[in-house]
Amino acid sequence: MNILGWDSCDIILITGDAYVDHPSFAMAILGRLLEEQGFRVGIISQPDWKNTDDFMKLGKPNLYFGISAGNMDSMVNHYTSDRKIRHNDAYTPGDVPGKRPDRALLVYSQRAKEAYKDVPIIVGGIEASLRRIAHYDYWSEKIRRSALLDSRADMLLFGNGERSLVEISHRLAKGEKISNMLDIRGSALNLPHQRNHFGLTELDSTTLDEVGKIEPLINPYTNQVIGSENEHTPNFPTDQNFNAALDAPTLTQVGTDLTDKDRNQKREEKQQARRTNYIRLPSFDQVKNDRIYYAHTSRLLHLETNPYNARPLVQQHGDRDIWINPPPLPLETKEMDGVYDLPYSRAPHPAYKGAKIAAWEMIKFSVNIMRGCFGGCSFCSITEHEGRIIQNRSQDSILREIEEIRDRTEGFTGIISDLGGPTANMYRLACKDPNIEHNCRRFSCVSPDICKNLNTNHKPLIELYRQARNVKGVKKILIASGLRYDLAIRDEEYVKELVTHHVGGYLKIAPEHTEEGPLSKMMKPSITNYDKFKVLFEKFSKEAGKKQYLIPYFIAAHPGTSDEDMMNLALWLKRNGFRADQVQAFIPTPMSLAGAMYHSEKNPLKPVKTDSEVVLTPKGLKHRRLHKAFLRYHDPENWPLLREALKQMGRADLIGNSKNHLIPLYQPKGTGLAGGEGKRLGKKHHKQSFTTKGVYTRPKSASTSTFGSHSSSKPQRLAKQKP
Repeated sequence: MNILGWDSCDIILITGDAYVDHPSFAMAILGRLLEEQGFRVGIISQPDWKNTDDFMKLGKPNLYFGISAGNMDSMVNHYTSDRKIRHNDAYTPGDVPGKRPDRALLVYSQRAKEAYKDVPIIVGGIEASLRRIAHYDYWSEKIRRSALLDSRADMLLFGNGERSLVEISHRLAKGEKISNMLDIRGSALNLPHQRNHFGLTELDSTTLDEVGKIEPLINPYTNQVIGSENEHTPNFPTDQNFNAALDAPTLTQVGTDLTDKDRNQKREEKQQARRTNYIRLPSFDQVKNDRIYYAHTSRLLHLETNPYNARPLVQQHGDRDIWINPPPLPLETKEMDGVYDLPYSRAPHPAYKGAKIAAWEMIKFSVNIMRGCFGGCSFCSITEHEGRIIQNRSQDSILREIEEIRDRTEGFTGIISDLGGPTANMYRLACKDPNIEHNCRRFSCVSPDICKNLNTNHKPLIELYRQARNVKGVKKILIASGLRYDLAIRDEEYVKELVTHHVGGYLKIAPEHTEEGPLSKMMKPSITNYDKFKVLFEKFSKEAGKKQYLIPYFIAAHPGTSDEDMMNLALWLKRNGFRADQVQAFIPTPMSLAGAMYHSEKNPLKPVKTDSEVVLTPKGLKHRRLHKAFLRYHDPENWPLLREALKQMGRADLIGNSKNHLIPLYQPKGTGLAGGEGKRLGKKHHKQSFTTKGVYTRPKSASTSTFGSHSSSKPQRLAKQKP
């Protein structure tokens, strides 16, 4: 600040991560974007939350504190699926754990409020997105209030926050109060409880989602503008600009009115009705005391996630209402390019003196080409945060970043570790008809089957791969992001391009399970799609003269998974010669559809009633361990538990010493409930390579490869071995 001649900061951002000035880290993006808009931005990284000293080091901000727990939810960052404390933190220098508190968003916000009581606080990021309404908290096994209330913040932002934060910053700089900004997309505000806010029509959510009734699809709820006469009354768009939401304003056009040339009277009437109402969700007390209401609320929230037709939501907490505006509109390609072209130093802050930051090491040679995912997997948090509509960068912008990595990133050897995003092969894929996309309310574009309106043409991605390979100084481009193989098999040319040029020995994909029961609750495709992809993968690997291997990922203990389902998955693994090194049990993250299944034992993918489908859910430590044990059927430590379970299931026929049995009768000495026999076999077992640090146990002919983290959970590592 002294060097820049600043006497104060306009905005101070606080994050639970180490500061890495790279566009894979949210605070770097927001800091650089606000800087470009002319604001003086300071960043406080991983402050000591036990007092206010660190929160006051940059002085009092002129406009606001912007607070995030970091790139990960702090509770997922701290605890395993069994609620055990993790021993590392990939977003901290030296991988040191404990540098951020549990529920960091709440703690940081409260400390900032203690430091400067009159400074507005805006909370955002993944932790805020997942907790914007009353939510089930797996770690305390309680329903918690909206994070907006518990953080004591003035506003909560969810989803992609660039456009929202730029607009808020300029309006604050002009003297407007946050309490008056009732129209910001992707925002939640704390209002006094009342009926028919702002003179709009209030709709009870329980009247909108009844068995056998599907609400008509109506076009978008549009941007609102604050009225000049009554600061608390939104001035809704006129007939001349009611379709503004169909065109996302650029970051330099925030607040301007756009028009749609092609509207008709029928659409106008539907839009008028939609933008003059909002939905009241069941209250905090209702969802806290009734699991049916909780599942219903989860369903309604996800039905209102399309930014082009979502309506505001309201949820009562005592004498307050949480007002939740529609999600942010997707960034246009030129906006995405602008965000990623900002002048990042592309390195961790020099204050860390070269200490290793695992999250940075993993992505420093990778390029993010898009945002969002229309897969809609029920266990995943992308829908609640980035949304289902794919936001793409241009090819030129991506190639420029590759050149930046080549020229500026220390240690670059010519290998780009990933061109991807939440899903590797959704680049430039979208609905064939924008009008259908703007009206769609499906949870997923690919479940239970791929929508007939979805464009699955991978040609733009193929062309991107080819251009990226031709960049001077680039030796190889790997694809490490999770691949949606049910989409890939629709375009064999893409599979051939991928397998021939972009696989480093192994390719990870995520079937997650083999059985239809759990797959239907996950909203994942049938395992037959994996079989089809495997045929193509092996065919094109052979044509390229390469020995390459598929690494499938699976989740244990997902809602809707029976013991028999896990047994069948274990048999599939053994039949196909797979042995899992690390496995992951399902974690019910706040607001996810699968999290609602876990808590309520109802299926929010369908209308929820007292007598509607019951979702059997593995709960309790022993039950969850059993499901994980089936994934590691080969580990002698799990054999006693599996023997007991198989006998109870009436499948003792799977216990025996032949290669056709799932687990043996003997117990190697020093493992599990070791018996007298197996001493010699135990020594043989200990010679096998069972790794513990996420490294693949490889066939001798395979090459090595480093992969990024799975978008839904920490990946397990599988080795393809002979039975």
